[in-house]
Amino acid sequence: MHTIPAYQTEVMDAYVTSAKTKTDAIHQAASELIRRKKLDELKSLSGKIHLDLDWKTLEQTEIRHQASLKRRRHGHR
Repeated sequence: MHTIPAYQTEVMDAYVTSAKTKTDAIHQAASELIRRKKLDELKSLSGKIHLDLDWKTLEQTEIRHQASLKRRRHGHR
């Protein structure tokens, strides 16, 4: 098992206040790294995806679906 140098633990203490142990700090750092990578991937898609959605048609479809669910709950088909 590797240990973290003292200067890095001081930095962790200053910035990662919720970590109780070095292991917790490493887990938090890894989670944050993964989160940032996912955000970077999403940002790279900006402007590359075009969704041609007609919100009025989608809304009418949803209203009809909700009405059919309501009828089913009350024993109608």
